[in-house]
Amino acid sequence: MAKGSVRVFPAVYARRPIEPDAAFEVGLAEHLRAHCPVAEIEALLDRFADAHGDFAARMRRAILRALLGGLGDGAQIGRSVSIIHPHTFQIGAGVFIGDQAMLQGRHDGRCTLGDRVWIGPQAFLDARDLVIGDCVGIGPGVRVLGAQHSGEPLDRPVIETDQEARPVRIESWADVGTGAIVLPGVTIGHGAIVGAGAVVTRDVPASSIVAGVPARVLRNRRAARTRSSREKTRA
Repeated sequence: MAKGSVRVFPAVYARRPIEPDAAFEVGLAEHLRAHCPVAEIEALLDRFADAHGDFAARMRRAILRALLGGLGDGAQIGRSVSIIHPHTFQIGAGVFIGDQAMLQGRHDGRCTLGDRVWIGPQAFLDARDLVIGDCVGIGPGVRVLGAQHSGEPLDRPVIETDQEARPVRIESWADVGTGAIVLPGVTIGHGAIVGAGAVVTRDVPASSIVAGVPARVLRNRRAARTRSSREKTRA
């Protein structure tokens, strides 16, 4: 392949049909929820957390369905995934959660993941007040933060000061690049793109592309497309 050439191929996961989960998975989840204490279900999940193969993946999905507030069909849960306070999570259909991702909930919090959300390996999501829309990509190693210490009073260690929690919203069709950090209170607009390694400290407008530390708007995808269409028309 020539240097500088670009290879283009279709996005496979996002276009794959969502198949209904097998009846035995749904039945197992219902049985576990009805007859087993949470601690026993969590211990069962640990048995399959690192296991390879189709059966182990199905078992992770079935067991998590018993623990979560809701889980749509066709979810793919990687190995060593950690979901804290799973009862506060509503997870849509066709969601992918990569290996070693951690979703940190809170006993009185809430997290909603829309359909076809893709979360890369080793991502960390502070999910105490987090809403992610449909068809959102969260790259490997992304950090979504939902709270920070106030730092007051000054005569106490920072880690002893109160935490200030703020909601994070990532709207449908957005994409957050590998290793990016999203700070508390941020909203990423519909169809926006966050560049790899960016630190998002403020709201990101819909359809915009942001990058850098701190992240700044480079251009608007819709405006760029409109300009391109006009230039082609003039030509």
